[in-house]
Amino acid sequence: MALSAEMELYGTPASRLDSFVAQCLQPSREWKEEVLEAVKTVEQSLREEPLEGECGPDQEVRVLKLVKVRRGFSIPGQGRARPALQAQALGFLNPASPFASSPPGPSAPHSQPPPEVYVNLVKACRYPGHLSPSFCELQRDFVKHRPTKLKSLLRLVKHWYLQYVRARSPRAALPPLYALELLTIYAWEMGTQENESFRLDEGLTTVMELLQDYESLCIYWTKYYTFQNPIIEDVVRKQLQRERPIILDPADPTYNVAEGCRWDIVAQRACQCLKQDCCYDSKDNPVPSWNVKRARDIQVTVEQWGCPDWTLMVNPYSSIRKVKEKIQRRQCCTGLQRLSFQTPGGERRLLSSRSSLAEFGIFSDTRICLLETIPPEIQVFVRNPEGGSHAYAIDPNSFVLGLKQQIEDKQGLLRKQQELQFLGQVLQDWSVLGSYGIKDSDTLILSKKKDTHFPFLPS
Repeated sequence: MALSAEMELYGTPASRLDSFVAQCLQPSREWKEEVLEAVKTVEQSLREEPLEGECGPDQEVRVLKLVKVRRGFSIPGQGRARPALQAQALGFLNPASPFASSPPGPSAPHSQPPPEVYVNLVKACRYPGHLSPSFCELQRDFVKHRPTKLKSLLRLVKHWYLQYVRARSPRAALPPLYALELLTIYAWEMGTQENESFRLDEGLTTVMELLQDYESLCIYWTKYYTFQNPIIEDVVRKQLQRERPIILDPADPTYNVAEGCRWDIVAQRACQCLKQDCCYDSKDNPVPSWNVKRARDIQVTVEQWGCPDWTLMVNPYSSIRKVKEKIQRRQCCTGLQRLSFQTPGGERRLLSSRSSLAEFGIFSDTRICLLETIPPEIQVFVRNPEGGSHAYAIDPNSFVLGLKQQIEDKQGLLRKQQELQFLGQVLQDWSVLGSYGIKDSDTLILSKKKDTHFPFLPS
């Protein structure tokens, strides 16, 4: 039903948003009854009429369950979902499907599917989000089991989006409603610490401010999948290193629901919303927003040779300088702090004080190496045959043999078994390191000499 001018959201004072939601956005009993009747009709039709399988007309397709969800199924790059994928989403599974042996299946609202479900997803996925409809029940439950007040905020944000964004840019590739739902839930979780009593106007203002800063968003949950499985961990970490905004589907780690959308249009509309009556209080002051970080704090494990590992919580957008300040308060370092990290399969990299973890795509728990150097020492990285690397403090005027002794002490490989190379040149034991042009944070390659028969002891 169209709203009259005096009932428009933009003309509603912030203090009356609760009444606006109750009067204009709450579904009526008649509407609910119509929806239930429509669902029953669809369910009966699906159970009675045969459905052609994805592998051919003779392939048997069986009904496992029927799930009612509120949103349509949209597949990245394909618009509306293909019939076969819609069938999976509604509970039909082809026996030849990669999910046939481990479908998400019926489960308690807050339980995790078996890890093999997501392992099969990763192996079967043709492109991000390809099989996301198969997780529609988890997607529904993630939103459904939330406090009533939060659902009011969700209705308010979705009304704004449909009325003032999608209706005014019908041809643009706008984000799906699901992305707005997830962003709103994140804002509530982080801004209120999941308090069920909050002000709608503050929630609306917070979401609008987050939408304006969409290029900094990196949002994910570990409700249905975790980093404990290495295959899932690898997928999620790679997702978090991609271009932002990132809003990972809590039910499907392969699907960034924010990818490939015109967030700039949404940001412009959000800026306009913040200038309307709904975002101003009775004294004509802007409604304050919640303090919501654009990414969750992560656990950073600090490792230093000769010291036990310890952890600290860091926001990815905080500068490395602040991380060093925390380390200084804990460790009382006397030398120059040098921090570095290495991603699996990648090179060890220096963390500059002027940068942040976010600039290196680090948005999940990580390990960093702390090394103290005292001038004229510099830091060098030594890469092992297995691909891992370590940081060492060296004096450029010292002999290569001195570095080999450090490697023996730290990694267990005897000096006489070691061969070090820099830019393809083998380093000689009694040569000065600086004579090879080695500079701070350069990487040397370590290998075991072929004429030795002692086992290499990895760190």
